[in-house]
Amino acid sequence: MATTISVRIDDDMNTQLEKLSLQTGRPKSELLRDAIKRQLAVNEFQILRQKMMAEGASKGLLVDEDVFRDVS
Repeated sequence: MATTISVRIDDDMNTQLEKLSLQTGRPKSELLRDAIKRQLAVNEFQILRQKMMAEGASKGLLVDEDVFRDVS
């Protein structure tokens, strides 16, 4: 099921979006959906990374080298 939402953007962002839409031949709505999807994935990764960093720290894994040392 799809949901329609309204988003207010400033004129400069709209100009950039229109230009990209023309350059790529993709509708603005598709570009916005892709941008939102990517940002949601980035946010999810950052939240997961923060949780894992806390768990790793409790086990003495403070930097990447600690992880590499333990799995090698």
